[in-house]
Amino acid sequence: MGGMPPSAHALHAPAVAHVAPAKNAVPADATPDQRIVVHRNAGKDADVLVSVGIPFPPAALRDTRLLRILDASGAEVPAAVQTTLLWYAKDGSVRAVRVQFHAHLGDDSQIFYFSVGKPRQRDLPGWPYANGLVTGEQGLKVAAALATLSPVWLCHSLIAGPQFPAPPNEAYANYVATQFQWARPLPVNDPTAWLFDRPSTLFKAYVRTGRFDYLQAADLSYHFYMKYIRRDGWPVSPFCAGGWTYNQKPCDVKYVYVEPILLSLALTGDDSEHDLDTVDKMMTLWENGGWSNRPGPYASPSQHFTERMAGLGLLETVSAYELTGDRRYLKRVNDRIGWLYDHQRNNPDGLGNDGSWRNSWNLHEDDAWNPSTDVRGTSPWMTENIIDGLWHTWLVTGDPRIPPMITAFGRYLEQYGWIKPDLLHFEHDWRNPCSGPDGQIAWYWSSAHVSTKVLSHIEESDGWYSDAHTVEIALPVAAAYYFEQDPKQSTALKHRLEALASSYNIECAKSADTLRRFNWNNRGSGVVAWLIRQPAGSGAAPALARSVTP
Repeated sequence: MGGMPPSAHALHAPAVAHVAPAKNAVPADATPDQRIVVHRNAGKDADVLVSVGIPFPPAALRDTRLLRILDASGAEVPAAVQTTLLWYAKDGSVRAVRVQFHAHLGDDSQIFYFSVGKPRQRDLPGWPYANGLVTGEQGLKVAAALATLSPVWLCHSLIAGPQFPAPPNEAYANYVATQFQWARPLPVNDPTAWLFDRPSTLFKAYVRTGRFDYLQAADLSYHFYMKYIRRDGWPVSPFCAGGWTYNQKPCDVKYVYVEPILLSLALTGDDSEHDLDTVDKMMTLWENGGWSNRPGPYASPSQHFTERMAGLGLLETVSAYELTGDRRYLKRVNDRIGWLYDHQRNNPDGLGNDGSWRNSWNLHEDDAWNPSTDVRGTSPWMTENIIDGLWHTWLVTGDPRIPPMITAFGRYLEQYGWIKPDLLHFEHDWRNPCSGPDGQIAWYWSSAHVSTKVLSHIEESDGWYSDAHTVEIALPVAAAYYFEQDPKQSTALKHRLEALASSYNIECAKSADTLRRFNWNNRGSGVVAWLIRQPAGSGAAPALARSVTP
């Protein structure tokens, strides 16, 4: 099988030194990166019920009786420990636990530690997660206390795939932090602000930084999102159980996300918002297509196809398998990979394999298909959703079809995706000036089969400031770099990644012209910082761990 990355991948990142203040000396049985900081989240009670999710890398924990909670002095604290996730696709070891204990918040936070290795001596009866909830913003029930972990531990756990903790003054981390200033308030008047998955975006920002405000916003967004998932009825149109009802479009599956359930369970221990039946309805709705066509192979040039639906459908299906271990979902993942593999290599339009998932511009714009006026091509920024889905699936299955798909699109993007600087001039500089004179911009609709004049006409009518999507397109470039073995191609990808740094301009980050920009920019972009630190082509190395496929 192909190269599923072993847990050792997380160790490629340089060590990050952490020095605890003398007044908070680390207990002998723990490390600085095993610190738990309990924060007051809502309510005013000093005595709080604490539930915290602790994720682990593969093989790090097999027996939860060997996990203890310590106070700042090193004394064991009575605790309940429950396994919430397993590494289903790897070795079956514990992937995450929920730890529960009592805390007295004299201030707004209190420090504890977790320790692995010695048997727990002080067990505590657990309680339903909902018992620790109080009324918060928008009348939502939220945890009275939330606990943060070290970003080094969170990244090493691989709960969001391999990640690199954000170092001080990292350009991308500063970009996210600046966007967060306008993205933090819970968006309750704009349903589209949830498109591309706001809760997962915030959870992943927390993983790289350990910031409490990111976790707090993620948790609130997650409760708001799950409040509107339809639980009753059939998961088919027009009933659409499993759909998101807030936007009055429960059959619109592009709003149906399972990944935030996985992340919330792993990072907070919250199992109060879902059960297996709810997850199955959400995934059955994806399988039925909601109000869209049932997903399947791309069989005709006149077939409606969107990169967003193909990518999100794959991402949510693999997340459902990671969450439940249900092999039905793994079978669906395999099907979706096959559809994408065939679409890229054997496009029914007969134009050959250019590396893209070529489809119809007419149908992309919801117009009638007209082969005489159609432009066969693809959306570079929407294809990021496909690459994100492929990347997550490769992490789980190591499917050998995935690396060549990603490198093929990386080559396509480099040759046909970016607008060449000589086309950007006074009347037709479609870039937002915030990124400066070297700002990168991809075609709103790209193609290997029409002239730049045709593409420029589309850009002129639809693509002004489409460089708002440049930040997320770093993911396809970086993923291709990770798998690309041709030195010439790797060099070109590396240069492109260096050029893309201009997109992290703070002035660009201040733009909130659409609230969902925070999600589309950042849901998959955090891993770029890890990918660019790996040797070129290292993802194509032989597998060092067992892969699982249907």
